[in-house]
Formats: sequence, structure tokens, C-alpha cells
Amino acid sequence: MGVLRILEALRTLAPEARFFQASSAEMFGNAAEMPQRETTPLHPRSPYAASKTYAFHIIGSYRDSYGMHANNGILFNHESPMRGLQFVTRKITDGAARIKLGLASELHLGNLDAKRDWGFAGDYVECMWRMLQQETPDDFVIASGEVHTVRDFCEAAFSRLDLDYAEFVVVDPEFFRPVDVNVLYGDPSKARKVLGWEPKVHFRELVGMMVDADIERLAAT
Repeated sequence: MGVLRILEALRTLAPEARFFQASSAEMFGNAAEMPQRETTPLHPRSPYAASKTYAFHIIGSYRDSYGMHANNGILFNHESPMRGLQFVTRKITDGAARIKLGLASELHLGNLDAKRDWGFAGDYVECMWRMLQQETPDDFVIASGEVHTVRDFCEAAFSRLDLDYAEFVVVDPEFFRPVDVNVLYGDPSKARKVLGWEPKVHFRELVGMMVDADIERLAAT
């Protein structure tokens, strides 16, 4: 409802304002289409995804009904050293750093075979900015266009520290979700064509950036 309230406030007080809504790839659920693009049917499988789907559609409604410059960026997983420790990517990089420094001996994770499209948050913010410079509002998938497993993320993080993830990662049923999305894999070709946007930081660079930041942080404490 927050998005609806902001849209209604803008419609009433600042109809010329340009508005960006951070939509989510979780809206696609277990999509039959690979990779997912702007036209892929939405199939949300969690309360979070359902709320994002409502916000996505209400943006379109206000754009069509009132001519507002309202935009949806359909964001796939975007990461950085600032990612919260409750998210699996940061849990992995923090865990690998702790093991390397002798602060932990193992890392418990859930489904290592889940596949995600991970990119650098800084690149994705640039794409958001480019969307808001367009005269015509629209919806864009913001993604790297590459898919990797959680296992791949573990391998990249631990190998950054000359460690073998298989010696330290424990698959723990406690961390499996009751309803999970198996694959999220975005097609950013529309953003590339219309906005001239390309992600600059690639997967292993991103993982390395996060591992290095966690090593530096933990070593200083």
C-alpha cells in the first residue's frame, strides 16, 4: 500500500514528478520462460513477491490513467559489501572470511543448487537513474544476464581466500525455504538497447569485492 499512497500523493501534489519503483524478480516465481524479461508472466510465490506484484501493476495503472512518469525497475539480485548479513550472499562472504581468520570452522547453508542472477548494486542504481532520464516512462528488467548457483557463489568466495568451500560448507535443512524459487535469470536486453546500459562489475569481481570487504572489516575488530 505504500507505493499506492506515494502515487496518490504525487498525482495530487506533483503530477510532473518522476517516480521509480523497485520491483523484484521474485514476482516471476518459477517462471517457465528462461531468461525472464519484461513480458514474462508473473507468478509470485511469497507474500513479498505478491506485494511487489501489486505495486508493479498499480504503477502501470497510474501511468496509463494519469500520464504519470511512473517506472518499474524489475530488479534481479543486486549485491555489494553493504548487503545485510541475513542474505545468503553476505552470509557466504562473511562466513568465508571468518573461517579464513580462524573465527569459525564451518558455514551452514540451505539449497546450494538454487540459481540466481547476481549483479553489483552500484551498476543497478545507474540503470535506475537512466530510466528516470527518459522522456517516456517504462518498465525494465535490471539484471546481469548471467545465472549462477549458490554453490558457484560459495566456490568463488572461498577460492578468493585459497580455500575449498566443500571442506567448510554444511548443507542444513533448517535453512531450506518451504516454498522456493528455483531459478531467477534476467534478460537485460531492453535496458541495453533503450538505455544504453551495461553492467560493469561481473560475477567473480563482485564476489571478490564482498569477500575483501569482509576480511578487512573482521581483521580490524
